[in-house]
Amino acid sequence: MFYREAGQFKTTYEADQGVFPILQDRWFIGLVLVLAYAVIPFIANEYWLQAILIPFFIYALAAIGLNILTGHAGQVSLGTGAFMAVGAYATYKMTTAFPELNIVVVFIFAGFWSAAVGMIFGIPSLRIKGFYLAVATLAAQFFILWLFNKVGWFYNNNPSGTITAPPRELFGILITGPEATAVTRYYVTLIFLTVFALAAKNLVRGRVGRSWMAIRDMDIAAEIIGIEPLKTKLLAFGISSFYCGVAGALYIFCWLGSAETEAFDIFLSFTILFMIIIGGLGSVMGSIMGAAFITLLPIFLTNFPPMVGLPISTDLSKHIEEIIFGFLIVFFLIVEPHGLARLWQITKEKLRKWPFPY
Repeated sequence: MFYREAGQFKTTYEADQGVFPILQDRWFIGLVLVLAYAVIPFIANEYWLQAILIPFFIYALAAIGLNILTGHAGQVSLGTGAFMAVGAYATYKMTTAFPELNIVVVFIFAGFWSAAVGMIFGIPSLRIKGFYLAVATLAAQFFILWLFNKVGWFYNNNPSGTITAPPRELFGILITGPEATAVTRYYVTLIFLTVFALAAKNLVRGRVGRSWMAIRDMDIAAEIIGIEPLKTKLLAFGISSFYCGVAGALYIFCWLGSAETEAFDIFLSFTILFMIIIGGLGSVMGSIMGAAFITLLPIFLTNFPPMVGLPISTDLSKHIEEIIFGFLIVFFLIVEPHGLARLWQITKEKLRKWPFPY
């Protein structure tokens, strides 16, 4: 079978511990990147870029951030939407206060602001865990959105209460604002997702990632062997919130264009959580797969029934979507807790041994 690894010998520890040690995996990832960078932008129309691919990349980035915290460090969070809002509002304030500042630098700084806020709300994680920590992060969700909604300074006292992405250029190309093309914004979000996904993949494979997983599996034993719980948990909250903050900045500046605090409500937090549950906890690939699934499912439910002669209303389609989400979450929690990523891993294992039984 084409996925066999026979003859792929490693001569160094670096090669054996590579991100993609199997040649076929490197080919697959390379093919995906070629399609994403060199093919899709030239064949996809405005609808696919604006309504499907750009939000998919942004959701995947936020899901990777939440998966770092929940999947790898074992800390439950229901405040993803609030941390994305911190990144969005921080980007808005910096772009309006410092218009000459490079927009990519602004996105990174917004991530740091979100990381700082995330670490503040992660302090209770030293004393509480599980459901109680989820309630604490849920309080952060409501408090942060209330603060952004009530304090006019955050939205420059705009009478409408909205924040709007001003036009900003990078290397002479307009990448934010109403005049920025969908292809340009597609490339911006894709580059951020590619770089941050590779960074997360390397991060969870190193010393920091092993510390997170030790805390997740048994925090008392991890503390006995020398891992500092507070430092490790706060680092997980900080890096997770950093990813969510950058995703929130892209959410407004590269997709919606303008929004109010309702764009970051609790439903968004649950949506990101559903992505990592369906995609697979503790997996970068699972975060991307879960984001793709939840992004494409509403499109499928909207377009497939009319294609087969079963037109349904928008409200009914939305209810069916929520029913399917709920069913899939229960299904994966019971049948396959590691989600789509585990199913993909099982498929690869079968391909290695096919057609021989095992």
